[in-house]
Amino acid sequence: MSFLKSFSPPGPAEGLRQQQPDTEAVLNGKGLGTGTLYIAESRLSWLDGSGLGFSLEYPTISLHAVSRDLNAYPREHLYVMVNAKFGEESKESVADEEEEDSDDDVEPITEFRFVPSDKSALEAMFTAMCECQALHPDPEDEDSDDYDGDEYDVEAHEQGQGDIPTFYTYEEGLSHLTAEGQATLERLEGMLSQSVSSQFNMAGVRTEDSIRDYEDGMEVDTAPTVAGQFEDADVDH
Repeated sequence: MSFLKSFSPPGPAEGLRQQQPDTEAVLNGKGLGTGTLYIAESRLSWLDGSGLGFSLEYPTISLHAVSRDLNAYPREHLYVMVNAKFGEESKESVADEEEEDSDDDVEPITEFRFVPSDKSALEAMFTAMCECQALHPDPEDEDSDDYDGDEYDVEAHEQGQGDIPTFYTYEEGLSHLTAEGQATLERLEGMLSQSVSSQFNMAGVRTEDSIRDYEDGMEVDTAPTVAGQFEDADVDH
């Protein structure tokens, strides 16, 4: 395919983490042949026996995973999803660019499958991918972590130049209430008192026993105990 190019494979200078020979590359279901996969900190590269291949930049990789579902693909492999077009599809996308103006928000997607002859190497390949991908965080994610609010200037507040909130005790707060606020407070206290009082009334009759049952903040059953009712119960002390 035309997008395959000749280039030097990444080496130790580029932070090579994993080199996996005898690995088949598959692009959107089409086999590209067998070659060597290079997982480096700088890029992900694949080269066939003739020295032709391609490289993927980590910021364009949206997903990578080990696929063991033989119904999805007959062999276990490293699956990589890229937000870009490659091969013949890239040419078609350029030719149809004007027709797709209404779909500008839809990102192009290409699926790669790297199938090693030794499937036991998949875990090492996946780990190397994770480590290298972490070195290339999404700039949009970094921007979302920025705090847009005003910073708290500690030095300004210590020098009395900032607006420091004022706090009052209950008594101090009462002294700052206006006549209208005092009336509102008394009305609310009266409503609260009536609400508490009403929970000790049954059928409109208030009893002294009902008050004593709630004095400790919990309900007490004053019914007489029936002999033998809890003879087999274990009581924790």
